[in-house]
Amino acid sequence: MKSRFTYILLLLVASVACAQETRENDVTLTSNLDYTYEVIVPELTNPWGLAVLPDESMLITEKSGELIHFKDGKKTMITGAPEVVTRNQGGLLDIRLHPDYVTNGWIYITYSSPEGEEDGAMTALMRAKLKDGALTEKKVLYKGSPNTRKGHHFGSRVRFDKDGYVYFSIGDRGARDENPQDITRDGGKIYRLNADGSIPTDNPFVGKDGAKEAIFSYGHRNPQGMTVHPETGKIWIHEHGPRGGDEINIPEAGKNFGWPVISYGINYSGTTFTEISEKEGMEQPVYYWVPSIAPSGMAFANNTGDAKLDGNLLIGSLKFEYLELAILENNKVVAREKLLEDVGRVRNVINHNGTTYVGVEGKGILKLVKK
Repeated sequence: MKSRFTYILLLLVASVACAQETRENDVTLTSNLDYTYEVIVPELTNPWGLAVLPDESMLITEKSGELIHFKDGKKTMITGAPEVVTRNQGGLLDIRLHPDYVTNGWIYITYSSPEGEEDGAMTALMRAKLKDGALTEKKVLYKGSPNTRKGHHFGSRVRFDKDGYVYFSIGDRGARDENPQDITRDGGKIYRLNADGSIPTDNPFVGKDGAKEAIFSYGHRNPQGMTVHPETGKIWIHEHGPRGGDEINIPEAGKNFGWPVISYGINYSGTTFTEISEKEGMEQPVYYWVPSIAPSGMAFANNTGDAKLDGNLLIGSLKFEYLELAILENNKVVAREKLLEDVGRVRNVINHNGTTYVGVEGKGILKLVKK
């Protein structure tokens, strides 16, 4: 009797998982073979972040903790990079230049920081300057708390909007039921700061009892993609779902994006953790992927001179190892195309002066090229 019950239960779980995995968001994925790549920086293990300096040299973060300066075909290790905890998804993460870098020289870095009383790590944002091959004038602008030994869901991308505010993400840090829906706790949030690390006075939770006042939006799972719309200047993100339900979202001040109360995903085991995908007071995604593509890195193509690309999103897939072109109309994904099929686990995508650079694990920094 017990064996029969177990069998029936397994069938039910499998049927739920199958239904979830096959429920697409009504946008067909096609292959586009019109693009290839050139290797710009070879032999990188996990190029998490990339920033292009005014002289067209590059600063590259390796998740293991190295900050690399690539210039004239040579790699130089920058000293003074922050101490990181490299457990699982943690390490040296994203890097971004201040919009007025030519004048002020500020560089912004996110990483898994061990600073704090508790064991483990939590995501931090630092700014620094580069001088004589070293990071100087380092200052931690924000450090999430508390530390935890859990090794996943650190986030974390960093970008500036058109008004000069700096945004960065921290994933839920594996505390799904504690962090994302609680504005008194870090994790599962998008944060917004002034460039010097101070809190903008119009942040949505300023003055709220016990709130983390740096929070801009909440109810996020693990955002590893962040970009700026070239026309509106608004921040766009994507975030990993569980099994199914990766999402594209446009964060707005004070808005709740629902994780884990609403989701289009299920547990990795195939069981459900929520019965609903919509709820009043919680935002719907611009788009969701089922099955998950494990997105990492995202950029709007802009000024590329290619009408196929410009105005649309380029998104890396870790799971399926391709670069995705998400074609937009009125902020909705209307078509999806696979570029660079089987290129490897795409970790990062940026657009710099009309050129798309793609960071691929085990391969390096690639330049997207039309055939």
